[in-house]
Amino acid sequence: MKIASYNVNGIRAAVSKGFLEWLVQADPDVICLQEIKALEEQLDLELFEKAGYPYHYWFSAEKKGYSGVAILSKQKPDHVEFGTGIKYMDTEGRNLRADFNGVSVMSLYLPSGTNIERLDHKLQYMADFQDYVNGLKKDYPDLVICGDYNICHRAIDIHDPVRNKNVSGFLPVEREWIGNFIESGFIDSFRYFNQDPHNYTWWSYRAGSRGKNKGWRLDYGMVSESLEKQLKRSVILNEAVHSDHCPILLELN
Repeated sequence: MKIASYNVNGIRAAVSKGFLEWLVQADPDVICLQEIKALEEQLDLELFEKAGYPYHYWFSAEKKGYSGVAILSKQKPDHVEFGTGIKYMDTEGRNLRADFNGVSVMSLYLPSGTNIERLDHKLQYMADFQDYVNGLKKDYPDLVICGDYNICHRAIDIHDPVRNKNVSGFLPVEREWIGNFIESGFIDSFRYFNQDPHNYTWWSYRAGSRGKNKGWRLDYGMVSESLEKQLKRSVILNEAVHSDHCPILLELN
């Protein structure tokens, strides 16, 4: 089972840049999308079906042109869950889950903390999401939570940890939260296989950051510890250039 995740920074813009051609070539069984920025009725759904994904689920934000997540799959899920049931989360379209043969795959788009108000919102979201997942694991122990966490966990995950120590995405409180999230029963699948520095999934559009590889690792494939023996590989696909993020991919036996 190949599971990809990609913050596309606008699905319509990504499609115009060759996203569907890339998707056919990458050929995941399931792909989780974040920041789709579109309503389902604004999309030509036949394009995704022609690319080999007859099952597609879209969970948009109430605010147009903002946030939103999706899951595309080759196989029909046993169940699809739209949102968490927590209203302030769900109005922003940040969580979508699909279950396949006992493995529950979630597309997550965690808020960014671009200002004080949004940082408070992000911290509240992080706390409530941890509680939600703690409960979810009781019924769905084999979880794969893919997406844009908007947090770099360790200094190795960001190009300039010293200058960015007071920037949201690398604040001590955020790093502590994602560390605790992992310790609550998850594996950071990329770091399970790869401890090398300079592996990032997001680059600013400013100052040629991507060409210089001045990036942040914000996108994760978190896998329940119960699935450790099934983990085959986890990689960053940094050659895909349809967004300011790049996709990640993990494979389970």
